[in-house]
Amino acid sequence: MAISQIISLFLLHLLLPLASISLSQSSHQLICEVGTGNGGSIGGTSPLPASLSKLLIKGGTVVNAHRQERADVYVEDGIIVAVKPNIKVGDEVTVLDATGRYVMPGGIDPHTHLDAEFMGTVAVDDFFSGQAAALAGGTTMHIDFVHPVNGSLMSGFEAYEKKASKSCMDYGFHMVIRHWDESVSKEMEIMVKEKGINSFKFFMAYKGTFMVDDAVLLRGMKRCKSLGALAMVHAENGDAVFEGQKRMIERGITGPEGHALSRPPMLEAEATGRAIRLASFVNTPLYVVHVMSIDAMEEIAKARKTGQKVIGEPVVSGLVLDDSKLWDPDFITAAKYVMSPPIRESGHNKALQAALSTGVLQGLRRGCTLFGIQWWNQAKFLSLILSG
Repeated sequence: MAISQIISLFLLHLLLPLASISLSQSSHQLICEVGTGNGGSIGGTSPLPASLSKLLIKGGTVVNAHRQERADVYVEDGIIVAVKPNIKVGDEVTVLDATGRYVMPGGIDPHTHLDAEFMGTVAVDDFFSGQAAALAGGTTMHIDFVHPVNGSLMSGFEAYEKKASKSCMDYGFHMVIRHWDESVSKEMEIMVKEKGINSFKFFMAYKGTFMVDDAVLLRGMKRCKSLGALAMVHAENGDAVFEGQKRMIERGITGPEGHALSRPPMLEAEATGRAIRLASFVNTPLYVVHVMSIDAMEEIAKARKTGQKVIGEPVVSGLVLDDSKLWDPDFITAAKYVMSPPIRESGHNKALQAALSTGVLQGLRRGCTLFGIQWWNQAKFLSLILSG
């Protein structure tokens, strides 16, 4: 377990009693100061302060994926050495009393966009501010998305290494594929074998910017299979969404409500099903990001029942919200709820919750890419509203 996970384990979750309380400012500061500058996709860690090199977290309820139990946790030099009841230690060990509290590993957010550049602006959160907020909430690692620079995967990777130089927690990278040629194929191999990236994302939406056609998607899936990497898709029918946007504009519907109306669940389901079938044709696993509708979830469920390796990733907003806020008469309020695929009408959220709880969907992303209010003030048009 890496340093930021250890820090969260004994400083954050130790402070989470059975009745939730807030993280103190001093703990906040310590979490970020310990890890600053040494996170990384290569697994870099920071040295622990001397006072924290030997720790016993005593008497808490330890929660792991398989079970929870009353136990002590002994940590030495940033590594969990033992988890069992009644661990005996010497006087040189710092003992933290976790009685009445949960002790659990930090969470991993598999889908983030820190310091992301999109439509002429940049996300509000960079690799420090976004990570500090994540640590305060119990997330101790995340996986961000590298975009190519001038068509080069390597240039994109180097640019994101610079963005991540201010990190205060562990992170990894996925890589976005936006076109196909022999150089992309070769650089994918470098990413996997030398840079620690083994997942590649293909956008089936955002026509004219990120979207790839089925030929590129097929080639990319084949290359992922040959490298033992994972293919990921943003599943919406980009051509149909483009037509839907034109339809909304022709009808004078240009606000946030038009965003959802232009990309209904059927278009998410169509692209999800198409990606699943292409992955089956290639015989490679598939990861479908931000599943937002019953329609898409059912495509995943059907594939999984046949034994196909498909992972569906829901988003917190899709689990707990409905689309009612998109119809708020205040543009800025409504624009804050724009994301792609959009938040759906009531009923989809409960169905997605059930699918997650029963294993039809796996994983969970925070689903938040923050852009400044000043951009929304300038947008005032459904195709210019930034998804966040």
